[in-house]
Amino acid sequence: MKVRTNIVWAAAAVGSGIFVLLGYFIDYEVILTLRLILMRWSVLLAAVALFLGLFNLLTVHWSKVSEQEKGWPFSALLILAFLVTLIMGLVFGPDNQISLLLFNYIQLPVEASLMALLAVFLAVAGFRLVSRRRDPFSLIFVVVALLVLLGTGPSLGASDSDGYVLLRQMRNWIAQVWASGGARGILLGVALGAGLTGLRVLLAVDRPYGD
Repeated sequence: MKVRTNIVWAAAAVGSGIFVLLGYFIDYEVILTLRLILMRWSVLLAAVALFLGLFNLLTVHWSKVSEQEKGWPFSALLILAFLVTLIMGLVFGPDNQISLLLFNYIQLPVEASLMALLAVFLAVAGFRLVSRRRDPFSLIFVVVALLVLLGTGPSLGASDSDGYVLLRQMRNWIAQVWASGGARGILLGVALGAGLTGLRVLLAVDRPYGD
């Protein structure tokens, strides 16, 4: 019985994937309509999964608050912020001045602060790496991190000085050439991995929908 159930799930997954894939290459009304229906179902399931994830998040943090576990004030703050943001969005809408005020003066500064801390932590980690393992790659990492940080931050002297202009140009060169190339390579790898995973699901090699 279990084998038959797995076969049914595999057939449903493979059939759905094939119809959605064919809808991008074959201009046939039946296939296009079926593809649209399946994609709407997937969007609906994704919304339900998001709702369940939010519900689980609130349940976990509410349990911490009710049991007064370690760090429960942070859980209470998370629940309060979530409820305030949700109510503001539902009542006033996402384009309301109050919602934009919450985003521009609370969420955006918090995200910027986290990114700034991440940059500092990377620099500190680089120095620790050099102190423990001195090789060319560690030195290159630290030098590049310092150049990017100094070129991104404000100038300590005149902003139009030759040294600062050269530093900004080096920072832009690193970000636009080397960093962008690495990011494109990572995205290509992610795309190839996602395509290969989808192909394995279509061929029923991987079955994440059953044991």
